[in-house]
Amino acid sequence: MIRVLLVDDQALIRGGFRALLEIEDDIEVVAEGADGRQGVALALEHRPDVVLLDVQMPVMDGIEATRLIAADERLSGVHVVILTNYGLDEYVFNALRAGACGFMVKDTEPADLLQGVRVAARGDALLSPSITRRLIGEYVARRPAAEPAGFDVLTNREREATALVARGLSNDEIAAHMVISLSTAKTHVSRAMTKLYARDRAQLVVFAYESGLVTPRQG
Repeated sequence: MIRVLLVDDQALIRGGFRALLEIEDDIEVVAEGADGRQGVALALEHRPDVVLLDVQMPVMDGIEATRLIAADERLSGVHVVILTNYGLDEYVFNALRAGACGFMVKDTEPADLLQGVRVAARGDALLSPSITRRLIGEYVARRPAAEPAGFDVLTNREREATALVARGLSNDEIAAHMVISLSTAKTHVSRAMTKLYARDRAQLVVFAYESGLVTPRQG
């Protein structure tokens, strides 16, 4: 059973999401919060698999709430998905940097929402190749490249694997592209995440674009 926490300051949004999610046999909404501070407290109380978290809320916004959840070792199994009205903007990008595993727009199709919750619960980045290339690429292109701390410690193969992650490839596809075994591909990705202190693949994508390892033209 996938346990979900809903955090949004609009009761109507929470109610609509709850109604949609609880129809599914494998998803349970364990709690609702109306601001980021409540969201952090409820995450600690319920330890959900997925937090659907609005990015702009009173008291504490989704960026700070994401940062607190991602930094708490007790919540290492909690995956934050940012909810937004506008697609990838500065708020969402900063939330990804803070530790969110991905984002969804609030008017997403019901089937896509359900799939997104299941993807996030598995611990995968909720960033499709098209979103990775177009949205993150466009946003980062407006900012000067700056190599994140520790990026130089990656081996050449780890850099290559990171670039492929940023292009939206799965571990299977990375293994095929690099002509290595699946386990070796997973090892390269895992070591890159560890060295860069990336919570998940979404943060690895952000690092790759911010550093200039991958550019929008390559996506």
